[in-house]
Amino acid sequence: MELGEFERDNAGSCRLGSPVPELCRAGPCCLGIDEAGRGPVLGPMVYGVCYCPLAKQEELGALKMADSKTLTEAEREQLFGTLDRARDFVGWAVHILSPNLISTSMQQRAKYNLNALSHDTAIGLIQHVLDAGVHVAEVFVDTVGPAEKYQEKLKRHFPELEVTVRPKADSLFPIVSAASICAKVARDRAVKNWTFLEDLGDVSVEYGSGYPNDPKTKEWLAQCLDPVFGYPQFVRFSWSTAQTILESKAVPVRWDDSEDDPAQKGTRSVLSFFARKESSKHQPHRFFHERKLDTVTGL
Repeated sequence: MELGEFERDNAGSCRLGSPVPELCRAGPCCLGIDEAGRGPVLGPMVYGVCYCPLAKQEELGALKMADSKTLTEAEREQLFGTLDRARDFVGWAVHILSPNLISTSMQQRAKYNLNALSHDTAIGLIQHVLDAGVHVAEVFVDTVGPAEKYQEKLKRHFPELEVTVRPKADSLFPIVSAASICAKVARDRAVKNWTFLEDLGDVSVEYGSGYPNDPKTKEWLAQCLDPVFGYPQFVRFSWSTAQTILESKAVPVRWDDSEDDPAQKGTRSVLSFFARKESSKHQPHRFFHERKLDTVTGL
């Protein structure tokens, strides 16, 4: 699984996939969907799909797929290699959602929560596979939110497909287990090979599992915080773990387009941190260099 396209620009999202086996164009197929990295405060969330002909489900079962959460990273890599070698009848695709995209989506003015983002990503992957010419007949999905409502939603989008949404589907259906492997391997590799746009200086990149309750992750979050510009884009700044640290250690600012809030009286405007004084000999903060930004003096 080559993630070069995402690694070159890890601030947005990226969809990757295998070639479509001819057998998957010729006959009806089952398709499984699962995600990896929904809970961590660090790194991307990845949705994965895997598909194979209905006539090849016995061969898929022989590949001994399992729920990725029960496996070590080395075991997941080994199973993904097994899947990849079965490319004559198995196909896969992943959609990588960067932490920056997740947080900006959740904090935009029109609220877009993680469940909605997850549902839309799954729907987009199903459509992507259909558009690629795969003859999808049955879809199996690990649920996000109430299973019945999610199933009804998918059936409205794809009335021609037989859709099954279940909790723990990754341990019930081999095709979902395979999708789980694809998603987790993609996330593992993206996290391990993350290219930081920001200069972290002396801050270690030993950030643990990325889950909010991991002491290593908490320690790393406290160390890498810039009091004005916040976190590197590797951090989901909309997570409560990050928000708590921001509220206690970051500089409070006032957004000039916000409604007047008496509690913010006397708080500096966010624009004051971006103004460059003519007499100042200080170099702009590295935040601007890293993003190739310069001060606009006139429009």
